Amino acid sequence: MAHAYTPGLKVTEKTLIVKERRLPLWGDVLVKEGDVVKAEDVVAKALLPGPVYPRNLAGEMGIPPSDLPKVLLVKKGEKVKAGQVIARARVFFGLFKVEAKAPVDGILEDYSTITGQVIFRGEPIPIEVKAYLDGVVERVIPKEGVVVRTVAAMVQGIFGVGGERVGGTVKVAVSSPEEELTPDKITEDLRGKVVIGGSTARIDALRKAAEVGINTLVIGSIDDADLREYVGYDIGVAITGNEEVPFTLIITEGFGFLPMARRTFELFKKFEGLKASTNGATQIRAGVQRPEVIIFRKDVDMNEVVDAESPTESGHLDVGTVVRIIREPYFGEIGEVVELPNEPIKIETESTVRVLKVKLKDGRIVVVPRANVELIEE
Repeated sequence: MAHAYTPGLKVTEKTLIVKERRLPLWGDVLVKEGDVVKAEDVVAKALLPGPVYPRNLAGEMGIPPSDLPKVLLVKKGEKVKAGQVIARARVFFGLFKVEAKAPVDGILEDYSTITGQVIFRGEPIPIEVKAYLDGVVERVIPKEGVVVRTVAAMVQGIFGVGGERVGGTVKVAVSSPEEELTPDKITEDLRGKVVIGGSTARIDALRKAAEVGINTLVIGSIDDADLREYVGYDIGVAITGNEEVPFTLIITEGFGFLPMARRTFELFKKFEGLKASTNGATQIRAGVQRPEVIIFRKDVDMNEVVDAESPTESGHLDVGTVVRIIREPYFGEIGEVVELPNEPIKIETESTVRVLKVKLKDGRIVVVPRANVELIEE
């Protein structure tokens, strides 16, 4: 029987999750190997040099650049406060006194007796990296970060916006995966929660969710116009996750009006009330990354030995396998593989590729390139 291997989306009650948590520059690691950490715990921190503020101080004060050392009241490397007088001089034969003040809190980093420029540097910007997982520190990366492992439930979506969120508890706000999340279902008790909707949410519901202050919203599908209005601009397909949005939004099925897959919805129902970490970052092309909801179960040991699925186990594609199509014209459709032809065939774009035949929920059988589907892993 023909078979193939393809990337998949995880919808699983129990899996091994390993995350590398790394600083963007060298800093201090605050935990050690074997430590048990919570998702909210800061595991590494560093100080990013503050922004630079150049000032033509000699020009502003009306003095020659060579006179700067005579008029400066602070030395190189000394701390200054915004508004602090840092230079004083007398001009016009000593008749007038002029002063210069520091523009920001920081340090006087340098000055030039050639150009008359004085360089101020603002306060360092603290950078913190959180564990993101309730788990165990598996390895320490000196001066950079850690590797954290856990055993948890996981749901991966097909698309998302917004970055990492931690500490929210799962709350199912609808009664079925087909039900739309409407504004009246978004109440104050959802503040800070990972809210599970059903099929979709319109822009008025998204605005209500932002007002309430939810942590993350997970729904089956969304209209592209509502997504554009929520984010404020058209979203590209290369990578998401850095949008400045009030809550992370994760789509499990696709665009338009699609119900959430029932087994996904039932998984959320089963673990309602448990803490979760979420990330809406999505990358479709090379280095594929999917949005995720990781639910920390109380009934498993974080040190439990659970083998990560090998590619041959997790990506096995065969007749009868349920897949989701991830390219137009059937983007977001879910169906069952009914045939895996061995020979490549020419498709509408006139490319010759290996294909499969998928039976969609409405009974249609369509031919799509194998690269255009994802396996939905249980």
